[in-house]
Amino acid sequence: MFNSIRGTITAKLADSVYILSGGIEWDISVPATDISQMPLLGGEGRIFTWLSHREDLMKLYGFISEERRATFLELLKVEGIGPKGALKIMGGISQEDLEQALENEDIARLEAVPGLGKKTAQKMILALKGKIAKLKEAPATPYSDLVEALAGMGYDRRAAAEALAHAESELPPSTGASEKEKLLFKKAIVYLSGNA
Repeated sequence: MFNSIRGTITAKLADSVYILSGGIEWDISVPATDISQMPLLGGEGRIFTWLSHREDLMKLYGFISEERRATFLELLKVEGIGPKGALKIMGGISQEDLEQALENEDIARLEAVPGLGKKTAQKMILALKGKIAKLKEAPATPYSDLVEALAGMGYDRRAAAEALAHAESELPPSTGASEKEKLLFKKAIVYLSGNA
């Protein structure tokens, strides 16, 4: 799956951005707070993506950074929050304010976000306190695409990065680049499944 799209920003709407890349114009749903930070129309930008695929719909979501995408994916783990809801929440509060509200258990601040009620705010605090702030601390890895692929399968990003590091330490130094990625991915899944 693709990690990001780089291209020319052709439209900025209330909750989506059009980006022209390689002859294809992508329609990507983006939080309002991220749209405001993107380049002006005609400028080149990079959007980190996540694809929602259901039987009746495929929708592409985009974010200004990997951290913002990770926040979106964490929000999806909260009961009652789907992709549209997560996008709306992120569009109504900055990353810093969201982190502070969760850490300080500030229900009033979360309730001030349009469409977010008290019960959902409480669920968010229970599920996400301590997690959003830690997204910045995730270990750096040269295999960010593999980490994202594993995260897309439901594995925690930090655990995925650690599993890839562990897998890399077991590979012979002579392993070729193309073969290396395939082996790392397979070994990481085995390691994450507890069968290592």
